[in-house]
Amino acid sequence: MKYKSLPHKDVAGHYQFITFRTHDSLDDFIKKQALEKTSNSKKQLAIDAHLDLSAKGSYLNGEILTNLYRYFYQKDQVLFELVSFCIMPNHVHLLIKPLKPLPEVIKLLKGSSAKMSNDLMQKQGRFWAQDYYDRGIRDQEHFDVVYRYIQNNPLKLNEADRQGRFYGIYDV
Repeated sequence: MKYKSLPHKDVAGHYQFITFRTHDSLDDFIKKQALEKTSNSKKQLAIDAHLDLSAKGSYLNGEILTNLYRYFYQKDQVLFELVSFCIMPNHVHLLIKPLKPLPEVIKLLKGSSAKMSNDLMQKQGRFWAQDYYDRGIRDQEHFDVVYRYIQNNPLKLNEADRQGRFYGIYDV
């Protein structure tokens, strides 16, 4: 059986690994990955590796970065229990335990932060890509792998980033 798109999994009380990206970061490479006949996790790793080095849609810096950081902390214990997150130039990784249904959490996170970011950039229109990646955490080993991935993701960027910007790792 072939699936055009897989449903998001929302299991109450379980940790989730969430990734979403800026709308303008979508390019031919990412669109091509969607057509690849490989596992979703391998597709996501390839997309993340591409996004880490791509300049497309790289708006998550300066005042936008600072405001996203504050916004995620403000939503801790309101929308989710925040474990760790990193903000990259064109995408975000979160490790959370949703306190509301996951689609509602994502809608509120992306909607409010898109408006805030567009206002700061004095632009209108779509800020975040429509979809997002989510993966329910299966066990402690999976939790540890995701946690380390979030911790190490900005370190890869810092090595490759020649402009000297810093994208941090945030733990609660």
